[in-house]
Amino acid sequence: MKVFAPAFAALALSAASISSFALTNGDLYGQPAASDYAADRTIVVTPQTKFINVNHGEVVKLKVGSQEFTWNFDGITRPFDLREIAPEGALDHDVRVYVETTGPVDGGFGD
Repeated sequence: MKVFAPAFAALALSAASISSFALTNGDLYGQPAASDYAADRTIVVTPQTKFINVNHGEVVKLKVGSQEFTWNFDGITRPFDLREIAPEGALDHDVRVYVETTGPVDGGFGD
């Protein structure tokens, strides 16, 4: 029983420290570009759009219906649904975002 208490305490402390390293939405998807950022390009999303391709670290202006937003795609390079970052109600269908790394210069996490 004496060994159990210290082992349990160590396990509880390590679990608490892991939760402090949870990924944020910014880590996963990137973040809105600052207003002074010039977009590298513009993508118009129509009702027929099923997916878009972007490069990691690319700043893209997205036009979805009557709404526009500029996004810095510097999160984790994995596919996700555009509704995760689009203004609420802007999209009424699935649009997959594919984020590609551009080579060895890109470290994979943030720029």
